[in-house]
Amino acid sequence: MIPFDRFRERSVPDIGFVLTDIDDTLTLNGRLPAVAFQALEDLETAGIRTVPITGRPAGWCDHIARMWPVAGVVGENGAFSFAYDQGQKRMNRFYWKTEEERRADKKKLDNIRKEVLHRVPGCRVSADQPFREADLAIDFCEDVPRLSAEEIHRIVDCFERAGARAKISSIHVNGWFGDYDKLSMTRLFFDSFFRINLDDCRKQTLFIGDSPNDCPMFEFFPNSVGVANIRQFSGELSAEPTWITSGKGGFGFAQVAKALLDRQRA
Repeated sequence: MIPFDRFRERSVPDIGFVLTDIDDTLTLNGRLPAVAFQALEDLETAGIRTVPITGRPAGWCDHIARMWPVAGVVGENGAFSFAYDQGQKRMNRFYWKTEEERRADKKKLDNIRKEVLHRVPGCRVSADQPFREADLAIDFCEDVPRLSAEEIHRIVDCFERAGARAKISSIHVNGWFGDYDKLSMTRLFFDSFFRINLDDCRKQTLFIGDSPNDCPMFEFFPNSVGVANIRQFSGELSAEPTWITSGKGGFGFAQVAKALLDRQRA
């Protein structure tokens, strides 16, 4: 990973889109720093369209799409995308699966929940689970003492043995049934809301993340950035970001935004 301080030295196309994880990428220690939210505002003002790509639930994402300075949001690790039309006062929603399919999946996920809580006593169901529509989030350090790597991977095993997909974020193990992830729904978001093929603009798109569930994005985008705290997952990333910031969480995000805006003004 190249220190992000050297970003200006490299020949990089003008960036028109910024995609970003939320937890421990925009936030730090569970809070959203003012500098990170200001950076979102500054990017929007400059005409750079920003889209959070997160594992957080539908209820949160509805709020984010409505009230944050963003072009839309991809949530629950790719289960859906939301974009709010200010002119029409309407939320546009696109789901990977039908409502009937999601209801059926919830029943299977409930069985996994029981097994996980039995096999890994230190974990708990995430506090944001009531606001989810497609996945099951198991908390391993947000509101509980941090579990060991062995315990976290035992949670993953419970999902995978049941035929579900599972991804590790900086705070949760998220599991779901379906052949989608952050990248596949991002493709659909660009097609549906921007009317752009993601392959045609991948070099003009920058992704920022911090954990293993961001690896499909790190692998796809040549201009991918990890905030400094990604180092805690050293050895666990199937694909690494091109760049790494000196700042952690939202302060690293603000560092990236400033560099993009400085380049635009130069």
